[in-house]
Amino acid sequence: MAADQRITPCLWFEDQALEAAGFYTSVFPNSSITAVHRARTDTPGPKAGAVLLVEFTLFGQGYQALNGGPHDRFNDAISLSVSCEDQKEVDRLWSALTADGGKPVQCGWLKDKYGLSWQIVPKRLLTFLSDPDPEKGKRVMQAMMTMDKLDIAALEAAAAGR
Repeated sequence: MAADQRITPCLWFEDQALEAAGFYTSVFPNSSITAVHRARTDTPGPKAGAVLLVEFTLFGQGYQALNGGPHDRFNDAISLSVSCEDQKEVDRLWSALTADGGKPVQCGWLKDKYGLSWQIVPKRLLTFLSDPDPEKGKRVMQAMMTMDKLDIAALEAAAAGR
């Protein structure tokens, strides 16, 4: 974890914490697994020696993945939003995160193969939506609502009124 990070998102998995952390760190550059904690004999839950908690970073942001059992599942109340520089980055992340059982949702949202919700968002989108011209923002929002994966060229065309 980053030395000055005081709040760390903890993601609950049934028993795939290490697998998921490995997947996420393979998708995002400047990412790594920083620690793997194993259950002790006196730990409730996983058997002694089994992976209990994995600490990892994505773009320098610390996360934890917990093998907490089948009690809870991810839902849409929380998502991880990724700000993308260009369409190439949007396409790469979209493909990686929807692979092997992930699925597109709408408006740049997807669920990965573990059920975690992500927003893959080009930086340009927020610029368009906060434009002083309300009609431009409205056109971009309407275009976005028709998309699963966001298409920067189509958003730019909507912003320009084409």
